[in-house]
Amino acid sequence: MQPEKMVMMANQIATFFQTQPDDDRAGKVAAHINDFWEPRMRIKLLDHAAAGGAGLSPLALEACRHIRAPVA
Repeated sequence: MQPEKMVMMANQIATFFQTQPDDDRAGKVAAHINDFWEPRMRIKLLDHAAAGGAGLSPLALEACRHIRAPVA
């Protein structure tokens, strides 16, 4: 998957949860990604975030701290 598409998808999820009244929006974004993204996608997202997270919204970038890294 191209990084641009992955960033767009993560930002769409973050945009949805940004509108929710919950205080743990980053945790909800991370939970969604943990539940529905395959391990390779999560690894790519975490690598992208570690490299600076270009294009990720602040909420999506914050959520990356709560995403489970797949075990190899």
